[in-house]
Amino acid sequence: MATGVTAQSQGGEQAADRLKAVQDLCDRGEPLDAVMRAVGPGGRDAAFDSEVLSGPLGARMDLAVKRGVPRRRELLTLVRPYLAAVDPGVKRELPVARRLICHLIEHRPDAELVEGDTLTKVVAAAAEPSRRIRKGLRWYAELPFRDELPPALFRLRRADMVPVTHIDDIQWIDGRLRVTGFAYLAGLSVRSRRFNRATVVLRGPRWLPPVRLRTRRVLAPEATHGAREPGCNYDWSGFSADLNPWALRWRGALRGLVSAVRRRMRHRPAVRDATTWRAEIVFWSRGARATGLLRGSSIGRPERPAGRKLRPGLWARPVWTSDRALQVVLQPNRAELADAAVRDDHLDLKIFLPGRTVTKGHARLGGHRMAAEFTPVANGTEVLVSLAVPALLQEKDGRRLWVEPKGDPAASVMLADSGEIRAPSGDREITVLGDRRDRVIVSAHRIRPVITSAVWEGGALVLRGRYPDAAGPRVVTLRHRSGLCYWIPMDRSGDEFSVRLTPSTMDRFGEAVPLSSGTWNMSIRHPSGEIVPLRMDHSALPGLDEDPRTLDGRVYRMVSTRFDVPVVTVEEDRPAGEKGVAGTHVLRRVFYPAQRAEPLNDATVYVVNDGRLYADSVRAVYEERLRRGDDREHIWIVKDGAFVPPGGATAVRAGSREHHAALARSRYIVTNSFLPVWFRSREDQVVVQTWNGTPVKHIGNDQPHMTRDPRPPVYHRQVAEVRGWDVLLSQSPWATPVLRRAFGYQGEVLESGLPRNDVLSSPDRDRLAASVRERLGLAEGKRVILYAPTWRDYDRKNAMVKLDLAKAREALGGDHELLVRGHAMQAVPAVPDIARDVTTYPDMADLLLVTDVLVTDYSSVMFDFAATGRPIVLYGYDLAKYASKRGLYIDLPEIAPGPLLSTSAEVIEALRSIDEVAAAHSDRYDAFRATFAPRDDGKATARVVDRVFS
Repeated sequence: MATGVTAQSQGGEQAADRLKAVQDLCDRGEPLDAVMRAVGPGGRDAAFDSEVLSGPLGARMDLAVKRGVPRRRELLTLVRPYLAAVDPGVKRELPVARRLICHLIEHRPDAELVEGDTLTKVVAAAAEPSRRIRKGLRWYAELPFRDELPPALFRLRRADMVPVTHIDDIQWIDGRLRVTGFAYLAGLSVRSRRFNRATVVLRGPRWLPPVRLRTRRVLAPEATHGAREPGCNYDWSGFSADLNPWALRWRGALRGLVSAVRRRMRHRPAVRDATTWRAEIVFWSRGARATGLLRGSSIGRPERPAGRKLRPGLWARPVWTSDRALQVVLQPNRAELADAAVRDDHLDLKIFLPGRTVTKGHARLGGHRMAAEFTPVANGTEVLVSLAVPALLQEKDGRRLWVEPKGDPAASVMLADSGEIRAPSGDREITVLGDRRDRVIVSAHRIRPVITSAVWEGGALVLRGRYPDAAGPRVVTLRHRSGLCYWIPMDRSGDEFSVRLTPSTMDRFGEAVPLSSGTWNMSIRHPSGEIVPLRMDHSALPGLDEDPRTLDGRVYRMVSTRFDVPVVTVEEDRPAGEKGVAGTHVLRRVFYPAQRAEPLNDATVYVVNDGRLYADSVRAVYEERLRRGDDREHIWIVKDGAFVPPGGATAVRAGSREHHAALARSRYIVTNSFLPVWFRSREDQVVVQTWNGTPVKHIGNDQPHMTRDPRPPVYHRQVAEVRGWDVLLSQSPWATPVLRRAFGYQGEVLESGLPRNDVLSSPDRDRLAASVRERLGLAEGKRVILYAPTWRDYDRKNAMVKLDLAKAREALGGDHELLVRGHAMQAVPAVPDIARDVTTYPDMADLLLVTDVLVTDYSSVMFDFAATGRPIVLYGYDLAKYASKRGLYIDLPEIAPGPLLSTSAEVIEALRSIDEVAAAHSDRYDAFRATFAPRDDGKATARVVDRVFS
């Protein structure tokens, strides 16, 4: 006989399946009629209607509104009947913007909604943080048509009260757990303590009374800096909450008693069980009341909060869930690790079960069940588990250790007071370690360097630790998520090692630069080629110095994240007025417009790739002006401390107040890419767009996504940007109409050639090439081959080097140097030691100076390199796919200046006989150069400077 509970459960599962099906259809971009068929008629399930309107269907409705008249007409036809059947209570509790759109669809005439901009106004306003207005004790959103429609439509309800929480620290102080951070309701400013309360509450099983922590508000200006809502002040959203563990102990004891009685009634022995309490925060802020989970931790110590032993075998542990929510667990240790040792090719683990007498059972390592010896002893049971070391060495992942006493639930083995072990076995090691919750993890892997101390000595970070691997040189790799890498020597003395790095002055091809902002991971490359990560010694974590260090305007921290993963974090030290959305909002909407009203200065701003490089045609123009003695003000935009401009120019940090002022008040702006979205050229400014080369692949308006209806946001950004250009440089008469059409540009085009290529024809090119060779560490007399592929829209995360470098090295021998330069918009390739990774070398023109043979595919570098007259090999392994996905302007098989090959073996064979191959393509090469690089004669920069600045 079916019960109500079963029917409800089945209904919930069906609704979840329907919701997932709707989400999948929307994610795939299926037609709206297919989505509505999956949604079905309204009114059958209020919970489903609420979820689908708040989620996938609501988002699809917004998209249809923005896509023009036909889509809006389809929206009304398909969605209006569904909305008419939905329970009014469901629509009333929707988020305010979605509630308003549903009301308009149901009550406004078709002509107004389809042909007019009624729906468009609401969707556009909903995309921006809306202003909150209080009337009495109720809050309302300021959205379009507020004066025309019923006030109840704009009232903020539970779905609109979005809690934002963040935990800065969790620690035990004088026997109490203190949790500090900030919490607020998005859009509701918290400028003082008045009318602003927040209480942290721990909720456990339903029938246990919740635990209310003593909570007080504290000043936390960093909450305002990190907020997403401009114009809101959350300075007093900080909180500090203290927990007395006794409140958990008596509740846990009560639950344990009830659980024991229930098990006895089923004729089973009582088993101590853990009690989990989820952490919530209850807001009462200026009349608005809401509840939310405490989520989000700062990187470092808050990620690994320490547990506290309340009495032998009983711990209180703050923990994080997989969705970053905070919980507090009152946990009895049912199984504790007493000893671990490797003896005679076996890992022997001795486990103690306190307070239980058990004679039979099993152990489990991850999902593998194994035999164990259970021996009753005084005050409990001793369990012996023996694991074969050869079998463990075959494992790839660490696994948790469990004990399964017969008749009892499985118990996770806790580390307790026993020590961790790392037992080397050849070049691998067996480890028995605790995780962040002190649960025992058994694993086998390549021997890892373990950091035991991290000390700041002035501006240097010194890491010391143990690495009992075979003797030999090792290098620590610092790797950024962008793929940028630095290599630091590891000094070794027996099993000990030390590494010294100076994050503010890292060596990049002979140039001292700071680490760029972000997180830097640490690893070494084993002689076998395996990447081995560094780890923190768990015993060193409590004393790890994770405090920030400010050096030369940048903030550095040595942090252990994800429990024991050492990383170096870097960020710019910005003033409070430039931090977060609120700071940038003021700079863009207030400061920049005010600066545009000021008189212009006779200054020039230089920008390369948003300020990331000192390179390209922009660099050539700047240096030519210096050579001519132009002493007017020169300003370089520098992003993330990437370089120091030579020649006395002013370096301005990208995104700063000075950056906005410079673009607003400088007479000349020279750039090779798009400028910030907030920039608008003034009538009396001159914007010189050098662009980044003659295009091979489709760009601008010629890309497939730029022609869809309605136009994507990037199209409108491009239109606004191009409207402000005054001079666009072109490499050739062939490139001019292509650039005009791609950008919709109607202004002046200067067919000067590309200034960046002048160095390739310079009388000093041999001297300059020798300097670059020395900087790269290239031996004299060796032929240099540069592999420089472009990026793939459809495969940007793939970092594989398609050219077989190992076979190329074997075939070409030691008299060749192999360089690999990945594209900035592609995942950075992992280049083996047999080649040199020059992806992060600042200026491509320098690399072309020393390159004897270029291997590329669909990159504009082929047009630049043609000025040298040296051989070009095209490796088009995916030509057909690339041409169909992105589109090409030229017919490469017809006009390529060298062989167009489709396999790595063919490329290597062509490189082996490159002189003969080059001679066979000499006529095509000359025609290619005459068509695409006729003005790259070493005088392009002079032509640009004469035209623009004289």
